[in-house]
Amino acid sequence: MTDTNPISHNFVAKVVQEDLNAGKMAKVVTRFPPEPNGYLHVGHAKSICLNFGVAKQFGGDCHLRFDDTNPEKENQEYIDAIKSDVRWLGFEWAGEVRYASDYFDQLHEWALHLIREGKAYVCDLTPEQAREYRGTLTEPGKNSPYRDRSVEENLDLFARMRAGEFDEGSCALRAKIDMASPNMNLRDPFIYRIRKAHHHQTGDKWCIYPTYDFTHGQSDAIEGVTHSVCTLEFEDHRPLYEWFLANLPVPCVPVQYEFGRLNLDYTVTSKRKLKSLVDQQVVSGWDDPRMPTISGMRRRGFTPASVRTFCDMIGVTRSDGMVDIAMLEHALRTDLNKNAPRAMAVINPLKVVIENLPEDHLEMLTAEYHPEQDLGTREFPFTREILIDEGDFKEEYSKKFKKKFTPGKRIRLRHSYVIEATDYEKDDAGKVTLVKARLIEGTLGENPADGDNPKGVVHWVSASHSIEAELRLYERLFTHQTPDKTDGDFMEYVNTDSLSVVTARVEPALANAAAETNFQFEREGYYVADRFDHSAEKPVFNLTIGLREDKALAN
Repeated sequence: MTDTNPISHNFVAKVVQEDLNAGKMAKVVTRFPPEPNGYLHVGHAKSICLNFGVAKQFGGDCHLRFDDTNPEKENQEYIDAIKSDVRWLGFEWAGEVRYASDYFDQLHEWALHLIREGKAYVCDLTPEQAREYRGTLTEPGKNSPYRDRSVEENLDLFARMRAGEFDEGSCALRAKIDMASPNMNLRDPFIYRIRKAHHHQTGDKWCIYPTYDFTHGQSDAIEGVTHSVCTLEFEDHRPLYEWFLANLPVPCVPVQYEFGRLNLDYTVTSKRKLKSLVDQQVVSGWDDPRMPTISGMRRRGFTPASVRTFCDMIGVTRSDGMVDIAMLEHALRTDLNKNAPRAMAVINPLKVVIENLPEDHLEMLTAEYHPEQDLGTREFPFTREILIDEGDFKEEYSKKFKKKFTPGKRIRLRHSYVIEATDYEKDDAGKVTLVKARLIEGTLGENPADGDNPKGVVHWVSASHSIEAELRLYERLFTHQTPDKTDGDFMEYVNTDSLSVVTARVEPALANAAAETNFQFEREGYYVADRFDHSAEKPVFNLTIGLREDKALAN
């Protein structure tokens, strides 16, 4: 595991420390149990950092266990992506990857145990009838007419379920608890349902599958998990979690703790809604850089350190809350400012001809990749014809634009010489198409000897030796601060202008940038070489984030 954030003092860590001090366990064991029915998102990153972080902090183990009890919605692509995301964040699980399906035989035996103890029965109510019998939050449920079947009959029916004799939805195995319980989860919850579906791990061995509630606690017990940390929506499930553990011969009794889930503004994190964005081709896939998935954030240019820092910043509490996305952006900018190498790219090029240089002038200049970090140096060509951003030239001087390039005024080329504008040309529409200039001798790294110093610095590239690159400019995917908490469809708030693609001219060295390498394009923003599409033949860079917070978007 790579080095992560400092030691946490959140309430989960305090509970673990108290349990260790009390001698309740010799070793801390946590787990991260995603369902492989989609890609992980930023909310999962918080859970990953918490579970793996607590285990590391106390010298324990964290298991990666896939909750694979719903084969119709799961596949290997999601499994591979989840494993990759965990490792990218800087964590490694203890032992082999685990699957709930590894325990299907044991879970089946425990279901038989409950039947033999008179604590489970096969129910023939249809799904619609079962919902009607369940009652409401203010009215108790009523017993199923099949609740008092004999142990022998239930064993026979469950065996026939297992053998595939019944159709899906025709019957199910339920725990016999209390249909009048104020906790809806204790009103004879389902334990097994018929699902005649091929499973990515067990093949066609099973046609009945355990529910999440029946699987989760028992899987924790089999693995010796000491602290089962879940998000707050599972708080009402904890009595059921504890009921199963108390009524089965499990090897140990884990304890469940809940923490507030991460809700980020301008974002949706529901897997179902994220899948809708993919299925309806609003985005190019789960790893689209606009998506809040870990894969999407990785492709956007987020770094593992910035995500871990963000999760540490927001803390771990016992209540849900909305987090300002500016906190995530702050963590990202801080990391990139400190560690991203610098480079030059011109997005809106305007040609400048330095007339007192020979036409074939070629001079290789050298600059550091970072002003404070030792990231090495790179060379770039300086030629008679260069490109600057068209916004850096103004036809007339004014105090408002005193740091711009204007006729008769001087500007310093970044990491290069001072030049002075002498003239310019315009097209029929009145747009400036070319600037003429002269180089001020002896100004490489020095101010002019005549004391007429430049007022500003501009980025630039060689017109003849720079290379063309595709820049993908991303903005927030949603225009509403809480797109999935409004009266309307969250799709109504999709920002249709969240992606634009432009062509830029960049330093030649950027062609050889490795995929996923972050850069600060000076005066433009932070960019990353695309994880999949970038190549020396066709450089592709994604806009990660601007250099400064956009106040208009923040409000």
